[in-house]
Amino acid sequence: MLKKEARLITGGLSAPSKMPGPAYNLPATACITGAKLVKIPGSVCHGCYALKGRYRFRNVKEALARRLQALTHPQWVDAMVVLIKDQDWFRWHDSGDIQSPEHLKNIFEVCKRTPETRHWMPTREVKFLKFMDPDVIPPNLIIRISSHMIDQGPVKHWPWTSTVVTDGKSCPAKEQGNECKDCRQCWNRSVKSIAYPKH
Repeated sequence: MLKKEARLITGGLSAPSKMPGPAYNLPATACITGAKLVKIPGSVCHGCYALKGRYRFRNVKEALARRLQALTHPQWVDAMVVLIKDQDWFRWHDSGDIQSPEHLKNIFEVCKRTPETRHWMPTREVKFLKFMDPDVIPPNLIIRISSHMIDQGPVKHWPWTSTVVTDGKSCPAKEQGNECKDCRQCWNRSVKSIAYPKH
């Protein structure tokens, strides 16, 4: 499969300027848990960045919608592998989140078939992970469960987590022009929890 065809099938990858590699994003409006949290003051999703700024541009909204619709394409896994296989670092869902158990299963398959790529996926969709043994996750993928509220501690039932805090952050991006630079904490399984500054 050529990359041109793979982009047509998947809706293509995004290129967040902050990240060391590409990402795959979905509409924030399609977040299952986030759609509830966005209405709650003090939640991490209240004032969601993926509902503002460039995410409101027509071309961006259309691209996000194409990616959401593409998730059920029978060649989605094959096409994602074509687009990702030469990348060192990859982020799932710089906006949006897991949509279903089938979606998560397909992400696992993409990760298994791109073993040289380090994958990171933050999520609030705990229900898809609740009964999962973390050992079944492909070793090149780290899934971090994100706490729902600002200044809430990390969840206790999962080995890798993230939080949003008003003080005491561990993410250095804010001091680095809002870029990861050479930091790879988010992709590192030995780093159990990441604290991002409120923005």
